[in-house]
Amino acid sequence: MPAFRYEAVDAVGSTTKGVLNADSAKAARVDLRAQGLLPLLVEAIAQQTDAAGNLQRRGFAEHLSTTEIALFTRQLASLLEAGLPLEQALTALLEQAERTYQRDLIASIRSDVTGGASLSAALAAHPRDFADIYRALVASGEQIGQLSRVLSRLADYIERRNALVQKVKLAFTYPAIVTVVAFVIVIFLLTYVVPQIVAVFANTKQKLPLLTVLMLATSDFVRHYGWMVLVAVIALFYGWRAALKNPATKMRWHTWLLRAPLYGKFERSLNTSRFASTLAITTGSGVPILKALQTSRDTLSNVAMRQQVDTAAASVSEGVGLAQALARHKHFPPMLIHMIRAGEATGELPAMLDRAASAQEQDLERRAMTIAGLLEPALILAMGVVVLLIVLAVLMPIIEINQLVR
Repeated sequence: MPAFRYEAVDAVGSTTKGVLNADSAKAARVDLRAQGLLPLLVEAIAQQTDAAGNLQRRGFAEHLSTTEIALFTRQLASLLEAGLPLEQALTALLEQAERTYQRDLIASIRSDVTGGASLSAALAAHPRDFADIYRALVASGEQIGQLSRVLSRLADYIERRNALVQKVKLAFTYPAIVTVVAFVIVIFLLTYVVPQIVAVFANTKQKLPLLTVLMLATSDFVRHYGWMVLVAVIALFYGWRAALKNPATKMRWHTWLLRAPLYGKFERSLNTSRFASTLAITTGSGVPILKALQTSRDTLSNVAMRQQVDTAAASVSEGVGLAQALARHKHFPPMLIHMIRAGEATGELPAMLDRAASAQEQDLERRAMTIAGLLEPALILAMGVVVLLIVLAVLMPIIEINQLVR
């Protein structure tokens, strides 16, 4: 049954907005009048889908955030565990939705479910809001008759990933702010303060100290050619992005990232935690191992590790154990290999993977805090040195004048 967005007024003149299901726009207006409402606007939500079947965005914010996806999943799992039918659960979520886009999305899903489609099929119409792993797990839960349990685990998975991402972002927020402020201050000093002050000494025809001369030359370069440097940096950035579109170049770069000093272990831990947590929830939800490996592979951002998973999946399809297949390369940490081997031996692979994912998340958080902790004093020290040089460049001519006067 199609879903319609409506706007109506009641007997006292108050405006009401919402979503309802009806066979047609005319039937929707009849339903509204039966409720004592005068319809002003009745619009089919299906008319606002694009060629791919996705709800069209009306702005940059028109999509489900990771927090909204986690909340939707958790609430749906709780309602299903309480014994509500799927359609009623979606209706309850629709009534609680705050944003228009969120209401439209849930109404569209409920409309498909009411029409006889499975929840996974209804979610497949919105791939930009619900990723492949999400839809695959929902489909697995429907197949084994444990949709509420799978959704609950999926909510745990999303919430844990959101918490990890938030911690990493917070760790690097302060260094990023310090970097931006430092650049702004230094550029302001070089382009405005230094020329204004040092110009006074230049008019006296006094021989300026070498540091002051160098600082004036740097100031002139920044004022006259700074825009060229900015353009060159932007060009290099986009050139590097274009170069990474070459598979061979991208493979070499991502392989080097895994061996890079300080950052290499961070890159490895980040991708390993994603892989292990995804593989844990997919295998624990009844997804076949080859499909689970493919889904877990898609969560990796490092193409070198993706290639290793592809090679491992090919070996697993030939009967090789997962631990043995992953151990043939050195991209994944030995701890993950040992946990997988123990899981295969005991028949508790999902539990072992979940423990490995938790360990990697803790390691990732520790490394993020370590890198951020090293960056903060380094940035402050670098900024202090630059400001000190600028201050010395200004003070040295003043000191020399005082000495001449004496």
